[in-house]
Amino acid sequence: MEIFNDLLKFTVIDIIDVILVALLLYYLYRLVKGTVAINIFLGIIIIYGGWRLTDFLNMELLTSIFGGFIKVGIIALIVVFQPEIRKFLLLVGSTNFNRRHKLLKPFGFLKTEIENNTNVDAIMLACNKMSMSKTGALIVFERNNNLDFLVTSGDDMNIKVTQPIIESIFFKNSPLHDGAIIVKNNIVKATRVILPVNNEKVIPQRFGLRHRAAIGVTEKTDALALVVSEETGHISYFKDGEFVVFEDTNQLNLIIKKDLS
Repeated sequence: MEIFNDLLKFTVIDIIDVILVALLLYYLYRLVKGTVAINIFLGIIIIYGGWRLTDFLNMELLTSIFGGFIKVGIIALIVVFQPEIRKFLLLVGSTNFNRRHKLLKPFGFLKTEIENNTNVDAIMLACNKMSMSKTGALIVFERNNNLDFLVTSGDDMNIKVTQPIIESIFFKNSPLHDGAIIVKNNIVKATRVILPVNNEKVIPQRFGLRHRAAIGVTEKTDALALVVSEETGHISYFKDGEFVVFEDTNQLNLIIKKDLS
């Protein structure tokens, strides 16, 4: 009877509250899906559910044990989910998000770029040629999140993007071919860049360190990445820590242009 009375007190605000919590849990799940963290996330949900259940059943000993886990859980969450928390905060602060939704339009100083005019056609032509010769390549497109913290790990450059430039950088005997290049507004900002490697996501064994590095940088920032496999010559496209191997580079060309706009 008491539960029925509580249901009668359910207001529109309560419905909105439930919907927002459901959305928050859904996006948290999407954030950790495909990583080792998903198991930890599910474990936390189970412990929290057990705590609420034992509290409802007045099982004092188990409630105190579960409650102890919950109390120290905040610190554990910060340590365990540090990469995911960083990605979430970068997503929230992304100027691309702000621009699309026109919420922070007056704060123009937050923008790191106005328009991206990268010559995607030239890059794709270079990738096609490197694919045929099985020349490994890793190209990162900077969008709204500044990647200067990665540029310092490589060699500063200021080279206009052209097909010959991209091919010469990744030529097997070139001193610049190791590592990634960072491209912004049709300029190669840096070469031989060392990217954070993702070791948690489970990917097929045929994909190597270039793919893991591309996953790592696109997970932690809003950057995009292209990888040409040295083993197979396949071209892979990375966004938000996920990637697709493309056979039709014309379609990929259009997708990159759209994502950079």
